[in-house]
Amino acid sequence: MLMLCILSINRVIMSDGEVFHEKQRLELCAIHALNNVLQEQVFTKEMADDICKRLAPQCVVNPHRSMLGTGNYDVNVIMAALQSRELAAVWWDKRRTVQSLCVDKVQGFILNVPSRVSLGIVSLPVKRRHWLAVRQVNGHYYNLDSKLKSPVCIGNEADLRTFLSEQLSPDVAEMLLVVRRDVEEYGTWLNSDDLRK
Repeated sequence: MLMLCILSINRVIMSDGEVFHEKQRLELCAIHALNNVLQEQVFTKEMADDICKRLAPQCVVNPHRSMLGTGNYDVNVIMAALQSRELAAVWWDKRRTVQSLCVDKVQGFILNVPSRVSLGIVSLPVKRRHWLAVRQVNGHYYNLDSKLKSPVCIGNEADLRTFLSEQLSPDVAEMLLVVRRDVEEYGTWLNSDDLRK
């Protein structure tokens, strides 16, 4: 087994090093995905709520989060949060194959996937949207989904491409590439052959 021991709530020691992993709380998967992809606790619920207020200052009911105040942040919050760190989110066009990705230029991936709703041990026949992070740490790619007990090692670049293809196969799954701003500006997240298309 790859996991050796748990260091703390957020850090797990794997056989190839330390991996940051926040676990699911309330509907804060967007915050967890951001922190997991950045590999440190940068964003909090309060910071995400402030971003929501900046995005919709005149709204009584903010359209970028849950009315209940439990999270459920939308893509605009994720994009604004990444911009505050000099990063960008590139929406992946699923008409392309993941083979066209230049993964060396991508800091991480944030996926939005359907997820079952549970109340304790009871799984309801309802699906909601869920944000999860994937990134490379110490030479291996990890699924850092906050609903997992610990990070799951995906493997090498070929394994990553297979994983991403499988995740994106349902029509309702979406993916953001987390990249530096210059990578977004010049489109270097695509292999050079695909830039000309």
